[in-house]
Amino acid sequence: MSPKLIGASPTFRTVLDAITMVAPVDSAVLLQGETGTGKELIARAIHDASSRRQQKFVAVNCAAIPAALLESELFGHERGAFTGAVTQVIGRFQAADRGTLFLDEIAELPLELQPKLLRVLQEQQIERLGGGRTIQVNVE
Repeated sequence: MSPKLIGASPTFRTVLDAITMVAPVDSAVLLQGETGTGKELIARAIHDASSRRQQKFVAVNCAAIPAALLESELFGHERGAFTGAVTQVIGRFQAADRGTLFLDEIAELPLELQPKLLRVLQEQQIERLGGGRTIQVNVE
């Protein structure tokens, strides 16, 4: 367990038990809670206890990225996809391949990005902005 998690209350013990239960399962996990309740710490603890612990843990605060840039930030873009796109850039999903991607404040995602997010979760496939090629990713 992560050394950053310290507590002994029954509620906290329940959280630790849940981490132990979900960490070995290769699946997406939904963490709910108010801002500042430690969702990223719990996500990191799950990652550290999982078989993905040797791979990257990538955290993205969806509320901190302007909506117009979120698609490029998450999925990447091809050279020439928009004004100023002078090189190909991989997105956070591809950067976290074989590891863990933590999307904080996911409720802030624009509606038009939700189908692309669903495709990643269901099919583990992305397309970069301006690209026509499907890219397989393996993130949890």
